[in-house]
Amino acid sequence: MNENPTYSVTGLIDQLSAAVRILAVTMFICSGLYTAILLFVGKTIFPAGASGSLISSDGRIAGSELIAQKFSRPEYFWARPSAVDYNAASAGGSNLSPASAELRKRAAATLKTYGATVINPVPADLVAASGSGLDPHITAAAARYQAGRVANTRHLPVEKVLSVIDDQLSAKTLSGKNNQLVNVLKLNLILDHQQY
Repeated sequence: MNENPTYSVTGLIDQLSAAVRILAVTMFICSGLYTAILLFVGKTIFPAGASGSLISSDGRIAGSELIAQKFSRPEYFWARPSAVDYNAASAGGSNLSPASAELRKRAAATLKTYGATVINPVPADLVAASGSGLDPHITAAAARYQAGRVANTRHLPVEKVLSVIDDQLSAKTLSGKNNQLVNVLKLNLILDHQQY
């Protein structure tokens, strides 16, 4: 025999009150305490990373080594194209199909900017945007491709610029030694502060 329990108003208020208390404690633990513990552990073990991996130059923050910046002046190495115009608040790819006319148009403009020819092809990472649009690295091949322009604009021997690139090559690779990576912001800051 099933009986329908009847609840008093006082019983419902008690249950609601208990639910609100449980919600408050859960929010405090999950949103406050957990976050504070992770921040403390991160700042203790990885202080630079927990603070955004910021790079300072001349006493000012120049940027983060984890987020690409737009460099367009000829004396600087240029990062990969960005579908989000290097806006860290809206990371993402273009989601354009390889058959897209807009993508072909953008690639053609990029190739023209670099002065690419059949004899002098551009490395793929200088033409294709990364999935996030914020990749701070380019391949060694992409850096070397730009070395002549950077050296000419800065009135430096190309060998000097190539030496700086080689010194900045990261242990990170895409697939083998020929695809070692270099951080564009670090590379540009080093060239800005070199005494020639």
